[in-house]
Amino acid sequence: MPEREQFRAIKGTRDILPPDSSLWNWFEQAARETFESYNFRDIRTPIIEQTELFSRSIGIDTDIVIKEMYGFPKKLEILRRATTDQIGDLRNEANVLRFGQALAVLVANLTRALEQGDIPSTRENREAIRDLENLSKATVDRWNSGHRTPNPVWHGWFGDAAELIGGLQLERIEESQSLRPEGTAPICRAYIEHGMQTLPGDQKLYYIGPMFRRERPQKGRYRQFYQIGAEVLGPSDAPAIDAELLEMLLVFFRRVGLTRTTLYINSIGDKNCRPQYVARLREFLVKVKDHLKEDSQRRIETNPLRVLDSKIPEEQQIIENLPRISDHLCDDCRAHYAKLKDELRLRKIAFEENWRLVRGLDYYTRTTFEVTAEGLGSQNAVCGGGRYDGLVELLGGPPTKGIGFAIGSDRSILSIQESRNLPHLPGLSVYVAWMGAKAYPAAVAIARKLREAGLSVELPPEEMKFKKSLSLADKLRARYALILGEDEVASHTFTLKRLSDAEQKKLNENELLEYLESEKRGSRA
Repeated sequence: MPEREQFRAIKGTRDILPPDSSLWNWFEQAARETFESYNFRDIRTPIIEQTELFSRSIGIDTDIVIKEMYGFPKKLEILRRATTDQIGDLRNEANVLRFGQALAVLVANLTRALEQGDIPSTRENREAIRDLENLSKATVDRWNSGHRTPNPVWHGWFGDAAELIGGLQLERIEESQSLRPEGTAPICRAYIEHGMQTLPGDQKLYYIGPMFRRERPQKGRYRQFYQIGAEVLGPSDAPAIDAELLEMLLVFFRRVGLTRTTLYINSIGDKNCRPQYVARLREFLVKVKDHLKEDSQRRIETNPLRVLDSKIPEEQQIIENLPRISDHLCDDCRAHYAKLKDELRLRKIAFEENWRLVRGLDYYTRTTFEVTAEGLGSQNAVCGGGRYDGLVELLGGPPTKGIGFAIGSDRSILSIQESRNLPHLPGLSVYVAWMGAKAYPAAVAIARKLREAGLSVELPPEEMKFKKSLSLADKLRARYALILGEDEVASHTFTLKRLSDAEQKKLNENELLEYLESEKRGSRA
């Protein structure tokens, strides 16, 4: 019997297992606590959105939309492909009964989709579904009447079915859908849909969750990856909003031990001054077009700013000699950028200016920024963001200013791990080593009370020999072993053994709870 193929995680995805998952939980909780101290509140949007939401907001020319979006075929298209493959297999087996049954399943699903408006109700579709239903009944009737020897009629049916299925028009009436590649556009969609502009003050929102991009996996980059982001939506574009957002970001990074970071900032102008700069940039790029690679050549016409973001070594000297947007800002954008730098200095936030920092998405305006961390090689950015005034209007909402960032959780945690600056994470507090049938009820009772006190407790489901039990407690890295035998039950006491130094003490229940709770408070401090 052939060995079954082992299932594995899809390329570009991964499992996050203990103890790494504890590090992830700590990282995310630190973000929640930091952001909420700045009055940001959690928002959770679906991972599936209309594809047009991203193509309109991110930009149709971006790599994300052109190459990396995770759209997916409709359910009926998947069913058509699966049935076609199944027909081929059954034809080879000459099994007309299962062929008829497969057609019956397809007909039932197509009929339901037609009634619900999920596929076009055309004459061709209705006739094809009727013919498939008749074909299904004919094959089952022929089998039931005893005609079970393969013949040319059978093979003709297989061909007829394949032709009918291939001719079905299964385009959905509803819009196409995609897994979200980023978090800002969905939050703007939610802001508009729920009329959040009517709420008091700026809407300060944060999110934590998975995003999806079909890009080439590399160190710290996955096709299902995780982001922590924050957005401010409201009527004001005051530079103090930008500065406080950056302050919050860097406070969070310090809190999780990401101290070897660099903040880069830039201003890319607005609708008043950027078009003139883009036109001038395009003029220069046309002159050097033949020295650029294919992607950069295409972007000369579609989005010249993206050329500045190129990482191709051969293009770096050319880009260094291009016009700089800082020399072409209008008075308002220049004043906004100067005030932002003043606000950062007021907060004692170190930064470096990078005139090439345009970010990869079309919706950015004025402030852009990026944070890099050591230990990640050339792809060392752990956070990026900027101002996106006008995005809400672009998506059909009221005039709204906006700014936000997204932290790459995968790359940030990788940087923390490689820096060896790992936090002390709570593990197993108490392992209950019980022995004897009389000790088991007391073990169950004390385990429940310790857990209610907020301690992590392991209670073996079956009795174990004393040495084996303590050995398992040590392998599980428990802080304490709570020894409970018949002697302890008789004296209404517990023996608590600290596994790091083997120190033991006899305690009654109240003393035990008080002692462990004080130890827990001390470890948190």
